[in-house]
Amino acid sequence: MENQTREALKRTPLHAEHQALGARFTAFGGWEMPVQYTGIVAEHVATREKAGLFDLSHMGEFFVEGPGAEAFLQRLTTNDLGRLAVGQAHYSMLLNPSGGVVDDIVVYRRTRGFMVVVNGANVTKDWTWVAAQGPGPGVELRDATLETALIAVQGPKAADIVAQVADQSLGELYYYRFVEGKADGVPAIIARTGYTGEDGFELYVAAAEAPRLWRRLLAVGEPLGLVPVGLGARDTLRLEMAYPLYGNDLTDETTPLEAGLNWVVKLEKGEFIGREALLKQQAEGVKRKLAGFVVEGGVARHGYGLKAPDGAAAGEVTSGSFSPTLGRNIGLGYLRADLAAEGQEIGVEIRGKAVPAKVVRTPFVPARTCKPPKQPAAPGA
Repeated sequence: MENQTREALKRTPLHAEHQALGARFTAFGGWEMPVQYTGIVAEHVATREKAGLFDLSHMGEFFVEGPGAEAFLQRLTTNDLGRLAVGQAHYSMLLNPSGGVVDDIVVYRRTRGFMVVVNGANVTKDWTWVAAQGPGPGVELRDATLETALIAVQGPKAADIVAQVADQSLGELYYYRFVEGKADGVPAIIARTGYTGEDGFELYVAAAEAPRLWRRLLAVGEPLGLVPVGLGARDTLRLEMAYPLYGNDLTDETTPLEAGLNWVVKLEKGEFIGREALLKQQAEGVKRKLAGFVVEGGVARHGYGLKAPDGAAAGEVTSGSFSPTLGRNIGLGYLRADLAAEGQEIGVEIRGKAVPAKVVRTPFVPARTCKPPKQPAAPGA
């Protein structure tokens, strides 16, 4: 990074901690972020096998409160807030009137209103979009991005590590649930959420308190194999789960129906921005679909062309990488709908040559998130 460019980037409250750990940095969404410490593959494997520590303080946090908060957010988002209890969170979308994705978000229902977490690269765009939708006198909006730090602990050992700093039992805090308590004495929102497919937690704390909590987590986690993880491994971890990345797999020109995210679109809940466009697309059928594929040779990169068996253009790669878990090259891309079925042979245009690939079921790697135990069937059921 050139000095002038570097000076223009924002830094998280943990920047000095990353420097002390020898991190390599990259520009991401207007922030200077650690891309790796010891190496992407090593950090990826550590997260899958033990635990990884992530600085996600570039993510945006909007607080939406007041008597009109729920009705306002119902009109802006695709998922149904009416199904969300206090202490629960869900994945959702902000759409434009054409059904394109303004951003993919996580919404947390608190005792007093909601916290909406948005992608770091989209904070300014999202804030402008939300504020422009006419929140009205019964809605209070607050952008807490710069005063909030977000630290994630992900992996099979995550619960053992976070339990050492949390002031509450985590035993019944299941996936997409959260509590408001303290972490190492610091007021925190402790959420069992994440972007890796592993069990894990995301801790929202005041920016000024983040360095101490980061060091404490490293200290208690090191004996259990915890390592700091940069954006490089965060990307390969999420890709193995086929979790979309905004700007790659989701954009203002892609719809959640094309992305296979129908499950976060509750058309039956009533009016929301983009609903009419989605109803129309649903009736007509999508012309392209986001599909996962494995490549027989070479790495599929964002923007590479996808080919039909007859060599015709059939779509474009949106994300691609080597999978450390599978030992294979994998990718996501928008394909013609008739070519998006599991088992379909396609080609990826790499350096002017169509390299063989095959559409596969996603996620590429099974999720290991913490779900509530299944209830036994009732007698006679």
